[in-house]
Amino acid sequence: MKVKWLGHASFLITSGTGTRIITDPYTAGGPLKYAEIKEAADVVTVSHEHFDHNNIASVAGKPEVFKGPAPMSVKDVKFSGVATHHDENKGKDRGNNMIICMEVDGMRVCHLGDLGHNLSSQEASQVGKVDVLLAPVGGFYTIDAAVATDVSNKLQPKVIIPMHFKNDRCGFPVAGVDEFLKDKKNVTLAPGSEVEFQAGKLPAATQIIVLKPAL
Repeated sequence: MKVKWLGHASFLITSGTGTRIITDPYTAGGPLKYAEIKEAADVVTVSHEHFDHNNIASVAGKPEVFKGPAPMSVKDVKFSGVATHHDENKGKDRGNNMIICMEVDGMRVCHLGDLGHNLSSQEASQVGKVDVLLAPVGGFYTIDAAVATDVSNKLQPKVIIPMHFKNDRCGFPVAGVDEFLKDKKNVTLAPGSEVEFQAGKLPAATQIIVLKPAL
């Protein structure tokens, strides 16, 4: 399985058989200086209906769309969702959010979307086993570094890939990734935008991998 960070909360996940999934495609422009998404996919996942997460039209290839929570299978990938909120007031401020999990090549990838609150023990149990966690860490619109750390500790993923943080292509009033990385062990600053994983060869202790945006 290959995981490529396109930018913001959008990833291209490719299974060993070539099934392509794009998560939370953004609309480029304004505070988002990432280039437009022009990739093709078999499936697009959308965690919530905000412009920086739901630009399905930007994805080529007539993909199927998964928004959860009802399970769905496309080719060799199984999808499921856990309903959460975009804020700490049960969605009253920014609406709802869907944690989207997918089973790819014998591994479980979970995309937290714009999760805006800590997970209860029940919600963490609903998410279940996580091999690769795609987690927002910038705060303001989503959980911040401290809450992202707590969520990660509850879910115990093998790998954490941070997303939705400030950089030279994201002008939102959010924090950069450094606050999340502070005092963490097993941090890898990848030289590129893509990383590959194999079932049975994931790290024994949780590893954080910071990717460079491809777009």
